[in-house]
Amino acid sequence: MTTLRLGTRGSDLAVTQSSHIADRLRAEAGVDVELVTISTLGDRSSAPLTTFGGQGVFVAAVREALAAGEVDLAVHSLKDLPTAPDPRLSLAAVPVREDPRDALVARDGLTLGELPTGARIGTGSPRRISQLNALGLGVETVELRGNVDTRLGKVTSGELDAVVLARAGLARLGRLGVVTEAIDPIQMLPAPGQGALACECRADDTATIGLLAGLDDPDTRAAVTAERSLLATLEAGCSAPVGALAEIVNDGEELWLRAVVGEICGAPSIRLSASGSPDEAAAIGERLAAEMLAEGADDLVHASTTAR
Repeated sequence: MTTLRLGTRGSDLAVTQSSHIADRLRAEAGVDVELVTISTLGDRSSAPLTTFGGQGVFVAAVREALAAGEVDLAVHSLKDLPTAPDPRLSLAAVPVREDPRDALVARDGLTLGELPTGARIGTGSPRRISQLNALGLGVETVELRGNVDTRLGKVTSGELDAVVLARAGLARLGRLGVVTEAIDPIQMLPAPGQGALACECRADDTATIGLLAGLDDPDTRAAVTAERSLLATLEAGCSAPVGALAEIVNDGEELWLRAVVGEICGAPSIRLSASGSPDEAAAIGERLAAEMLAEGADDLVHASTTAR
């Protein structure tokens, strides 16, 4: 039986995600899969992401190991993947996406609207900070890094009143019971690609490309293609306060993309939407980004980046 080496970060969430893909390959492609843990810069540093590289810090080491032939494929959280293509690698599969919404985990089962003025909410995401501030709830955001248990522990210990995490990660870890509110995208748009996984292999490895093709979900790929195309056109990364969510609607006939760009303080912000055929996903993202740039999005991204 063929054995594939799957490169993954060592966090509980990364290993869980990679194990899910490994199980699918074993069951559906009849291959054996061995997980290979790789340490990344994002894992080794506790500094804010915006201070040491932003987008790519959680995947660079894994991708280099893949390109060097040390592993045969890699699984990433798609939101961590840089939008610039790497000619050495192929995004061979984007499986069905988990719920992309952000999730609030708060003391006493509270929702966002129930948190008192001055409540302390932990998050390391400029996108979340910007949108929380835009809601005008009078809460205080606190810089937060660490794995899921570390973040949740800040609430149970009473150090923070709440934290905001990706609902998808909690779902994959079997921790949805701690969620006190799945935040409506009308209030907080997720990061481009949030909730989706990226399965990469080497661009010249046609055998592995073929094995991974069976895991690809066309609707998910179209949605994240639109979101990432918007992000790339805005020339922004995960350190920028950009939210985007694409959905396939009307029985698969239409792709609807919503996006927001804002300053960390919450105002001003630009929130626009666009739609079109899923076959034109990349063009929809580019078009919406161009409209946002015409409204001053570049100034907002630059202002938020320099403010940090």
